[in-house]
Amino acid sequence: MTGGRKDNIADLPEPVCRYRYDLVGMAEHVGKVVAQLPERCRMFYAMKANSAPEVLGTLAPIVAGFEVASGGEITKARAAGADVPVVFGGPAKTPAEIAQALDAGVVRFHAESVLELHRISAVAVAAGRVADVLIRVNLAGPFPPATIAMAGGATQFGIDESRLGDAMHAAAELPGVRFAGFHLHSLSNNLSPSAHLEMLTLYRDKITGWERRFGVRCEVVNVGGGIGVNYLPPTGSASHGEVGPQFDWPSFTSELDRLVATFPPHWAEVDFECGRFLVAPFGTYEVEVLDVKRNHGTQYVVVRGGTHHFRLPASWQHSHPFRVRAVDDWPDALPRPAATGSAVTVVGELCTPKDVLARDVVVDHVRAGDVLEFVHAGAYGWEISHHDFLSHPHPEHVFR
Repeated sequence: MTGGRKDNIADLPEPVCRYRYDLVGMAEHVGKVVAQLPERCRMFYAMKANSAPEVLGTLAPIVAGFEVASGGEITKARAAGADVPVVFGGPAKTPAEIAQALDAGVVRFHAESVLELHRISAVAVAAGRVADVLIRVNLAGPFPPATIAMAGGATQFGIDESRLGDAMHAAAELPGVRFAGFHLHSLSNNLSPSAHLEMLTLYRDKITGWERRFGVRCEVVNVGGGIGVNYLPPTGSASHGEVGPQFDWPSFTSELDRLVATFPPHWAEVDFECGRFLVAPFGTYEVEVLDVKRNHGTQYVVVRGGTHHFRLPASWQHSHPFRVRAVDDWPDALPRPAATGSAVTVVGELCTPKDVLARDVVVDHVRAGDVLEFVHAGAYGWEISHHDFLSHPHPEHVFR
């Protein structure tokens, strides 16, 4: 921020509040990720992580296609490219969305229940079409620890492994649907390559067993996403703007190559559908400090913005990493509170004590008027936030 900060207070510019995205870095990263995949493996982008048109336009030429979970995402995917392959997942597809997906030329559906198979069948028959389906199975596990479990217990996703027979019977008997394989997405934000490989080995063993049991052959196996991003500082580091080691993709794909060689040859396609891992490092949420104050022994840094723009920290109950960018301009007429060498809790502008972006983080120096830069904010930030609570202005979005 430059110019005019020491003149008439009423003429000061709006406080800084923006998302900044590095599309060049994103394209380079995703290009390397895709290039290192073994033969037969393909990477779909789970666009729920960030569905900005600029992001979709950047990734469309690089990835194998988009994974969508709503009619609205189908519309966004088609706006990014009329011929981009699209697969349709999610636990609550309506008949209207199924019809929209067929009209949009969706490659296949991930069926989440027996009733959903019947819905896909009815819509496809009415349209004179046949829909390819993958049966999504909620495995019993056990699975490696991760931030969010999608299977291995009571969740709303997929078909309970113990009831798979009902779904296989429906897929075989219903008109308008064609069984193409299985979909297994069991966890989110796993940071261990070895644990992920163990999980994929379990998938191989389960699916080959199902093929024998039900007398089917998979063309496609979708192993989901779940590859994570580390938001925590390095071990022993006092810096709140650094993050620790990330998922080692090159070593993972090296071992994956050997594992895929053990998959049956008729599995022509092994799909990944990652989101966070592809785009999170290439977004930064920048907010201006409006105030610094102490209440009942806690030092608060109050910013222009908050969880209505960037809900991820509150959703995952973590302190999101940030850097402090010093800004020297400040109106002479105003006091300028600061915190030096102390733990601060960063809060937003909402009228709730739950509007917290980082808690008890030690900073060297931060003042009203400085800017905090929350790193690794390119996924599940703006997309999952309650934008219009209290009707504050939306942040600026800058893409480069």
